[in-house]
Amino acid sequence: MDVKHSGFVAIIGKPNVGKSTLLNAVLGEKIAIVSSKPQTTRNRITGVVTRGGAQLVFLDTPGMHRARTKLGEYMVKTVNESIADVDAAILVVEPEAEQNPAELELLEKIGRRKIPAVLAVNKIDTVRHKEALIQIIASWSRLYDFAAVVPVSAATRDGVDLLLDEVTRLMPEGPQYFPDDTLTDQPERAVAAEIIREKLLMLLNDEIPHGTAVSIDKMHERENSELIDIEAVIYCEKESHKGIIIGKGGEMLKKVGTLARIDIERLIGNKVNLRLWVKVKDDWRNREGVLKTLGYD
Repeated sequence: MDVKHSGFVAIIGKPNVGKSTLLNAVLGEKIAIVSSKPQTTRNRITGVVTRGGAQLVFLDTPGMHRARTKLGEYMVKTVNESIADVDAAILVVEPEAEQNPAELELLEKIGRRKIPAVLAVNKIDTVRHKEALIQIIASWSRLYDFAAVVPVSAATRDGVDLLLDEVTRLMPEGPQYFPDDTLTDQPERAVAAEIIREKLLMLLNDEIPHGTAVSIDKMHERENSELIDIEAVIYCEKESHKGIIIGKGGEMLKKVGTLARIDIERLIGNKVNLRLWVKVKDDWRNREGVLKTLGYD
């Protein structure tokens, strides 16, 4: 494809508004993990769309929030660094007329940098009356001179193509950064670790999944075989949490492994032999050395 326009686009918003679901919808493929729990995304996830003579490099960011741990500080820093030098931003919001402090802070940050922004009002499938949506859009439009406002449903892809059109219009002339068929620059190890963490978020309740991290210790293809061996360690903060993650007779850990293996196989196109271990690292979310070891640096 002859790419004439390109640029970097930050997907920003408060926690749990559907940023990662939107990235997956834009790409037409799941590369970012999603869950109903806030602060699911911890690192910046890159997704690439090449269409209509343009290449858009999307940066899915953690939700802006008030940090309470070293990990939280890292996540907020990731958001700030992601919007420091982008060509455009998509502010993803829920269909609500009131803004919270995190959203106002994001508007202030992109306004200070004069970043062109598109407002994506997500979850419109939950809005019953169009009049309410009009009021919501008017409320947001008073706060920022958005280049466009696009109601979308990331879950159903409603409005996603229009959103892509609006963002494409904001792209400057530029080179092609990735080959046509590239969806992400995330290493397979990183994506595999995130898939495992997604299953923990899905299957475990309360605070336990937020206190977990996953490290891929081994990932290689067997000789004369298409089977990929993966060995991963799930870190948690308390012995009691370790017992819950493993479950009675190892039942919970087996369930996590089975669901994760299915998604990893779909992603890499190979059969996978996945082995999981659980280890305790007390208060790891506040230990800088451990955070760097786990890739939060």
